[in-house]
Amino acid sequence: MRTVLIAVIAAAALASSPASAKGCLRGAAAGGVAGHMAGKGHGVMGAAAGCAITHHHYAKKAAAARKQ
Repeated sequence: MRTVLIAVIAAAALASSPASAKGCLRGAAAGGVAGHMAGKGHGVMGAAAGCAITHHHYAKKAAAARKQ
């Protein structure tokens, strides 16, 4: 549990904007839970993947909003 918390805090610190941080935290939480359910030691990998995926999603969404 502590490693997932550390991963979430690190991901939040690296986020560039509030919208991206929000998406990263949501993805890290969901990915951490899914990774934990997948097996021992997969929670951190799931949190990192969830953060990266939702950060990318929110970045695309923000870019589309800026074009309009």
